Amino acid sequence: MRPHPSDRPRALFAMGRHHRDALFPPEEIRRLSQYVDIDPDLVAEDLAHEPSLPEAELLITSWGCPVIDEEVLARAPALKAVVHAAGSVKHHVTQACWERGLAVSSAAAANAVPVAEYTVAAILFANKRVLDIGALYREHRAPLDWARRFPGFGNYRRTVGVVGASLVGRRVLELLRPHDLDLLLADPYVDAARATALGARLVGLDELVLASDVITLHAPELPETHHLMDARRLALMPDGATLVNTARGSLVDTDALTAEAAAGRLHAVIDVTEPEVLPPDSPLYRLPNVLLTPHIAGSLGGELRRITESALAEVARYRSGEPFRYAVHRTALATSA
Repeated sequence: MRPHPSDRPRALFAMGRHHRDALFPPEEIRRLSQYVDIDPDLVAEDLAHEPSLPEAELLITSWGCPVIDEEVLARAPALKAVVHAAGSVKHHVTQACWERGLAVSSAAAANAVPVAEYTVAAILFANKRVLDIGALYREHRAPLDWARRFPGFGNYRRTVGVVGASLVGRRVLELLRPHDLDLLLADPYVDAARATALGARLVGLDELVLASDVITLHAPELPETHHLMDARRLALMPDGATLVNTARGSLVDTDALTAEAAAGRLHAVIDVTEPEVLPPDSPLYRLPNVLLTPHIAGSLGGELRRITESALAEVARYRSGEPFRYAVHRTALATSA
């Protein structure tokens, strides 16, 4: 990236307006305006017909950004970079953007933090059987012999299998490292030395499934990961094991999981589903051994501030001519979210 002269580069918001309002309140707009020339009231939700696009050197994007395709790029001769104030850029950054040589940054690392926190909480609660015991306590309203009802419950020396050393997967491993857990990792793009450095033992996916008390999914949505947890692999999970999915709903065969959970054999903590949203009559809503949440693991509420801070820092780096800290590379997209 080249250093900019004293005049600020022209920037344009390209996202859903309500996302702009949530991510960039007035104080953050003032900070942003130190680095770029931007109209804070202009939010492009349709780049193909946006009059100000030809002057924009930098697009600040987020959820709801229109696709940046050849038609859009033809109308954006000054465009040099995209700073994405969200996670994946696959929905709007096209092949044409890479051919144009655009510099692209993403706040995926910032968004990975709350997803990993949700996941770790789910893992620790699952092994402690918090939801089961809480439901029984609410029903009986008296002490029970929890150890007899849940032999071996707790987190000490339990085995957690992490599927995918993605940004979230690596963060989950980091957060689990201080606990007395045995950590397994399955990822075809990681070698044993790298897995050891992450605090886990590298194994094949089937071995991980067979050995884990809790399995947590952090693989990208790719053709080869569709229904990664199918009926066969779900059947390999030990009785009473828990499946946690905060990645993509398509990684799990919903019908097969529903059957296993309805039989009472498996537990599940599911934040993403296929389809999303599940039909109103899905048993997963009412099964006591399933915790179903509406895609809330990622950045929401006050957690959006972390994404804003990441994006502002990247805009500042662009303004000063420095490379992005969280640059997205085309070659990595094939195996990332």
